[in-house]
Parts: sequence; C-alpha cells; structure tokens
Amino acid sequence: MASFLRSKQAGVQNDLSAAVSPGLFAPDEQARYGINSQISCLAYDPVQSLLAIGTNESKYGPGKIYVFGQLRVQKWFSPPRPASIQHLSFVANRLISRDSRHELAVWDLNTGEQLAKYTYTQAICTVTDPMLDWVLVGLQNGDICTYDLDRERPAVFRIPNFWRERDPNARTVTLVGMQLHPRDIGQLLICYSHGAVIYSFKENAPVKFFEYQLPPGAPGGNSEEVGTARKPKLTQALWHPTGTFVLTAHVDGSLVFWDPKDGRVVAARSIYETRINEPKSKAGPQKAVAPFTKIAWCCKENPDDTGLLIAGGHARDDGEKSLTFLELGVTPVYATSSWEILTNHFEGKRNLTLQTPPGADVTDFCLIPRASPHFAGAQDPIAILTMLSSGELVTMSFPSGYPISPTNMYHPSVSFVHPFVQEIAVSTLNRDRWLGMIEKRNQGEPILKGGAEASRRRRWYDWRNIVQVAHADGTVRIWDAGYDDEIENPSQLQVDVARALNRYDNVEITALDMAEMTGEFAAGTRAGEVVVYRWGGNKFFGREESQEPNSNPGGITNISSRTEPNLKEGLQPFILYEMMQGPISVLSISNVGFVGVGSEGGFFSIIDLRGPNIIYHGSMANFAKQEKKSFLKGHHGSSSARDYLVAIEFGVMTLEGDNYSSIACFVGTEQGKVATFKLLPSSDGYSVKLAGVVSLNDKVISICPINADNGHAASATGPTVASLREGRQVNGVLVVVTQTEIRIFKPATAKGASKSFDDQLCDVATVTEIPQYGFALVALFGDRTTRAYTLPGLKELGRKSLPMLDPSRTIGASLTKTGDVFGWTGPSEIAVLPVWGTGKPLENSHDTLVNPELVMPPRPTISNFQWISGTQYVSPTDLDLLIGGPDRPASKRMIAAAAAEKQQARAAPGTVVRGGSSQEGWGDYLSRQIQERTEKLNIMGDSVDNLQKSSSGWAEDVNKYVKNQKRNMLLGGLKKSFM
Repeated sequence: MASFLRSKQAGVQNDLSAAVSPGLFAPDEQARYGINSQISCLAYDPVQSLLAIGTNESKYGPGKIYVFGQLRVQKWFSPPRPASIQHLSFVANRLISRDSRHELAVWDLNTGEQLAKYTYTQAICTVTDPMLDWVLVGLQNGDICTYDLDRERPAVFRIPNFWRERDPNARTVTLVGMQLHPRDIGQLLICYSHGAVIYSFKENAPVKFFEYQLPPGAPGGNSEEVGTARKPKLTQALWHPTGTFVLTAHVDGSLVFWDPKDGRVVAARSIYETRINEPKSKAGPQKAVAPFTKIAWCCKENPDDTGLLIAGGHARDDGEKSLTFLELGVTPVYATSSWEILTNHFEGKRNLTLQTPPGADVTDFCLIPRASPHFAGAQDPIAILTMLSSGELVTMSFPSGYPISPTNMYHPSVSFVHPFVQEIAVSTLNRDRWLGMIEKRNQGEPILKGGAEASRRRRWYDWRNIVQVAHADGTVRIWDAGYDDEIENPSQLQVDVARALNRYDNVEITALDMAEMTGEFAAGTRAGEVVVYRWGGNKFFGREESQEPNSNPGGITNISSRTEPNLKEGLQPFILYEMMQGPISVLSISNVGFVGVGSEGGFFSIIDLRGPNIIYHGSMANFAKQEKKSFLKGHHGSSSARDYLVAIEFGVMTLEGDNYSSIACFVGTEQGKVATFKLLPSSDGYSVKLAGVVSLNDKVISICPINADNGHAASATGPTVASLREGRQVNGVLVVVTQTEIRIFKPATAKGASKSFDDQLCDVATVTEIPQYGFALVALFGDRTTRAYTLPGLKELGRKSLPMLDPSRTIGASLTKTGDVFGWTGPSEIAVLPVWGTGKPLENSHDTLVNPELVMPPRPTISNFQWISGTQYVSPTDLDLLIGGPDRPASKRMIAAAAAEKQQARAAPGTVVRGGSSQEGWGDYLSRQIQERTEKLNIMGDSVDNLQKSSSGWAEDVNKYVKNQKRNMLLGGLKKSFM
C-alpha cells in the first residue's frame, strides 16, 4: 500500500521495477585496479617482458604479488599466510618470493598457484640466476643455504660464515648480501657487515677477503674521526660486469674498488670526492651521509663500458635526494694498464643527477634492460623504475633521467601509485564514441610487452564505464574498466592539467566529469580553476607555443596553445575558466555544450561552450531567497554555515506548471537545497532562469532526472534537444537522494514521495538500469552495505554487505547507471562491484604470462684469454654437480642441456663441446679441459713458430736487397769515374 501511495505522490504511473526481483541483486566482485598496500619490492624479466610488484602487509590486507604484462595482462599471487613480500625474482618462467616470515615460495606464473615453499630461520637475502635451478638464501647469522628449484626442496649444501671463522673475536658479524660472478658462475661474492669474501664453489673455500681500513688522516666518506684508524662497515658488495673488479659500499659513504686477484684497493671515493682513503693534510668539514640503499653496476651492450647507478650516499643536508649516475666509461685493459690508470678510471667521466620528486627518498629501483637478464639485470638498461619512501613509483629514462609517463606503458593498476591518486570519477560513455577516442602520441615503445590476454565474452552493453583518475602531478588518465568482457579499446588517454594551467606547483584536482555522448572532459582544481578539453588534432604538434594567454580571473581564456607537443590527436585543452571562488566542489559537462560549475565558496556558474561564454554566475544566497517558505520549515541545515553545490545534472523535461519541455539544470547543495534552472534560447544564445527551489533534510548525494513513462534517463542529448523544436515533451521527474532520504518529485517545487533511511547515512546513489528487467535505485551506505529500491514505490529489494571496501572512504565511491560500484579498498586500490550479478567472488585472471617460445640467452662466460690461461670454467650443469652432488638425479634443465649438447655434437662430429655433458665425471671433465688447453697452446705455439719463420725469411730478403743496392751504387760510382 505504501508503494502504491508513493507512486501516486511521485506522479509516476508505471511500475518501473515490476520485473526486477530481489534475486537479481547479488553483487559480484568483478575486478580490482591499483595496488593494495605500500610497495615493498620490484622485479623485471627482460625475456618475457614482465613486471612483478610485491607489497607490505598492512591494515588493508596481507602482502600481495602482482605480475603485469602488456596492456591489461595481469595476475596476482597471494601467500597463504599474511606477510610482507621482501624479495621477488624471475627464474626459468617461475617466480621466486621471500616474505617477512622468512618463507621462500615458488609460484607458477601461468596458473598463479604456489608450487612449493620452505621456511628458513631469519632469512635476510636471496640470490637467484636465470640459468640456475638453485636459490641461495642468506641467513642473519651469516650462513648461506641452498634451495633446489627442480626438486622443490632445500638442499644439503651450506656455506658457513667465513668472516667469523677468519676473525672469531668479531662481534655481530651478519650477512648483508650476495652476488654471483657475472661470468664465472663458480664464484660467489659474499658481503658481511665487516668485510667481503669471494667464495669458490670449485674449491669449496674462500679465496679472497676484503676489509676496508682507513688510516689516520684519511677523510673517508664523511670526514668523521679523521684522526683515528677505522673500519667502516659494509652495506653492499657487487662485481664489475666482467668480474675485473669488486666494489664495496660502506656506511660512511665510501665506495671502494678492489682488485679481486690480489685483494688490493684500487680506488676509494664518495659520490662527491675521490681518493678518500689517502691521508690529507687538512681535513674537510664533517657531514652526515645518508646510507646507500641500492647500487647497480650497469654496463652497455659492451660489458666493459660501465657506470654506477647509486641510491643514497648523499649528504643529509643536501636538498636534492635523487639518484646518482657515475659514468666510468670503457674499462682499461687490466693486463696492460698501470696501477695509476686503473685508479684514475674510477674518478669517472661525469657525474649525473637523476631528479626524483622532492620530499621523498629513493628506497629501491629496478632497471629495465633491453634484452639480457644477465649481468645482475644491469646490461644495457633503457629505463629505471624507482620506488620512493612515500610508496610511489617514478619511471625515468636511462641514463638521462627524463621522466617517463606510465600512460600506455604499464597496466592501469600501476598508475595508481605513479604518482598517488587525488580524485577519481566514473562516466558511462557511449561505446561508439569511446572506440573513436584513441590518441596519437609520440611515445616510445611500451616497457611491458609480455603475456597474452585471455579470451573474454563480447561486449555486454552499448555503454562503457570510463574511469578518470587524477594524480598528484596534475595529470589525469582515462581508461575503460570494462564489464568483465572484451575491452575493445584498451588504450589510456592522458591530459596534463598542470600544463593547461601553465604551472606545475600546487595543482590539486578536486572535481572531474566527462560527457557521455561527446567525450568532452572537464577538471576542476582546489584553486578554483576549471579546464575544459575537447577531442581534436593539435595544430602545434611537435613544437612549443611561446605565446601564453594572460590571467583572466572570473573570465574564460582560450588555452588551445597549451597543448602537449607530443600529442598529435587526443583530448586538447580548450578553455580555462578562472572562477576563483574557493575549491571546485562539483562539475557537470552536458552532451549539448553546457558546463555546470560549483565551488565551495558558494558560487554557481553555467558556461555555454558555443561562445564560449558564461551565461550564468551567482551565489547560493541569491536564489536561496526564492525558496518556498513551506519547505524552509522542514530544513534542518545550519543557516550560519555557507552552503555550496555538491551535485549538478542537466536534463530535458516538462517542469511543473509548464506546457512545454525545456533544457533544465538541477543543482543540489551541502545543506539539502535542490534548485532548478531553465535554459531558454535567446537572441544571443541562451539565458538562464531560476524555476524554483525546494529544501530537503540534509546533504544532497545525487540527482537523477528520469522519464516517468519508461524510466530512462531524461538526459540533455543532441537528438532530445533537437526534438524540442517540434514541440515534443518529456514527462520527467527527479529522483533525489540525500544522506537520510529518497525523494521523487516533479521539478521545480512539487513535494512528491519520499522514503527515509533507518540507521545509516547514504554516501552514493543513482538510478540503474537492469537490461530486460527494468530500473531500480541503488545506494551505498557508510556501513559498507549496498541496497536496492524499487521505482517509484521505493520498496527495498535487498541489501548486501561489501566487506572489501574501506569504511573510511565509502563517501569517495562511484556508482554508474549500469549498477557498478567503484569503491576504495585501500589507499591506492579500487574494487569494481556490479550489483546486478550472481554473487561471484573475485577470481584471478586467466591471462597467459609465459611465452614458451622465448629462449633465454646463454649466460656470459669467461673470455678465451682467461680460459687459455688456466681459469677453470664452470657451467650451470657443473654447478648442479658441485651443489647437488653426484647422487642427485639429473634435473629437467640438465637433461635439456645434455640433449642440446648431444645434438650439437651430432651436427658437427669430431668437435668438442665446451662445458662437457651432464653425464661426464668431474675427473674426466678436468682431463678434457687440460687436453683442450694443451691443444690451444700447441696451436698458439705453432702459430708463433710460423711467425718466427716468416719474420726470419723477411729479414733475409731485406738483407739481400740492401746488399744489392750497395753493390749497384759502388759499381755505378766506378763507372762514372772511368767514364
């Protein structure tokens, strides 16, 4: 009976929800976009072109692993026990992780399942190699354990704490890090807190120790305690890309370069100074130095052309906390270079500063190599993915340090922390309009190219949910979230609001909107500015336009010259409206060329883009006086507080008392007022007239103009406005939702029907369409429940809990007319929840990450000169024998390697395969190595003998020629004398 009475009061004769049953209201968790918590680690696979991101455990959820490929390819991995992810690495198309519970886990990249796991005691570092079936796990006490990836179990092989054995009196000797030799896999560089050690797998013993000692008078990295001898502790140790030198980094800011052959210091320097290990007559001022967080010894395609990428090591009072790239250049030939040449080499060719955003330190970085996964992932990098202490990511070109936009470079989820999100909005765009919005921009190749998307169902709606995400750097990225269907246009659009404003500081975006039919876009800022964008070409493409428009407070400025030079076609800046009446609180851009703007200062403007010009500008105080007194009695808002707009909608309908339909603008305020404006044609465009004001109990959440006859939105579209000339009328009503009630009425001032909520405040609401069933009102409440109501009866169809949402941010959620909730689950992650679903939980994607046809490039080996001179070559199969022992069955990789070697031997009979077969004994292997070296030396000896003979013959020929010349000269002189 109550529903029947409400329908009569609302003036809606048809039951718009007649076919909508409560069983249809079953929210699915369709997808999540963003990163669930603070990022803790990064990893990149250059062969498969995949990026892995690990997160910390927080109140928003446990640590999680994300793997991203090209476009929308992604997969996530969740450890069974809550923990923070501390390490990630790719090995043979598997993902290796280590978490804060010291658990080592192996993941299948294609299925997302955990293949194996093992928990160690106080594991603090992990080393893997793309060509090895072994994981080296360093423990806090200095011991190193091994894990067999092929057998998926821990191995017996263990390396003790060699520094404690060397110096039993040393206190708290802990393990800091490890690194395998980039060419000789048989050597491991171990970094302890007190020094570094080179360990030989062949000899099963340490072969060299490195301990950095500063004599009295040497400044070191921070010039502290210069008068005494000291031994700064280590923070990292790493190999030169060819293994020619060893670098140790220390807590005082020292970078020490060692000769691994004899253990001598070649050079010592800091980021700022060189030769800091030599006593100085006058010590410099003391300076506090930030610790090194990470160092990578990078190289070009030629591994002898190197440089150091350094995070940390700068003076704490230095305002620029950025990355440092120390370019060293081509490494001198060790065998023919003097000690002074080697020392001078580490003074560097140039010192580059790679700028990062101010106010945050670099905590980690991940290099993006072109192709090779070897040389510790630092060969020929093209970009750097930098992680800041704030939790944000920054991508820069290498080594220039120019910022790289993540738009169309990464999955949209990565952009949520690149940088952080300030504001988000969702618009439902016409499918045909969205398919035509593919921007043309001069941009490098995508960083991520791996993986393949799983096949999905074809399009479900003729509308697309288009997400607009505003970031802290003033950029807005726009992309299709889809309906768990095939995303026909997966590309992202980007607009640079900061550039359009002609300033890059204090740009905070507070409001966004996009027209669903035209694709026009508007963004408002906290400073009170509105930028409007239109799709089109860039007449200034490829060049900077020097002419800048002057500031025009309160007016409209043409800013078409502020386009991005590299954007050929896309959303181009059109106009700038400098309202300057407080932060922009709400925006609405219609499909017929009008923009509604509201500010927290209590002002409201309507812009006609056909001019463009401002056709209305006024204060809330001006039209509040025209409010009917009968409705003021029920108003509970505080009259002393300044009222301002929070909702704006454009529509076409016949207003109360009119016998014609017109374009109308409906606005709602913080204190519950709903005002209706009529936009009527005039001689010079359009005029705006206030039709009426009603007052509701509290803050307006949403305004939905609908057609009372069929339930469709009574939107202001081109065809609808054009039909007004023919006298067509739209019988429309407003569905207005406040924090405590729903009101359906005929604008501008009819009372209509209402329903109050019981115990919770409503945060988001809208009228949704259920295809083939009808229409219903959906609302999201502060207790994380979503509820559905019939129209016009306002009977509750059902309520469902959405526990995955962040209760403190439900007010920032969005609801689309297709019934999709976009709600925050954490600081940088949103969930997409279609309420008209089947109650399906979130499923991992079925995307394929691994391409089995991509072949891992062979691991670099020692040079021919090193091999001939007697350096023992150890192949990955040899290392399997050394670590696993002779009783370990051949691994899958060993079997594949042996098969490849046999095939190579059959293809070239009589040739010796370097490295031996997997079935060859260690003694036979050594005998064959000696025989091969002897043959090489004999060949070299024969070559030298031949050279000697050739040289002797040449010398004899020269002597004969000289003698003949002398004889001819003598005879010639005698003949001349006698003649």
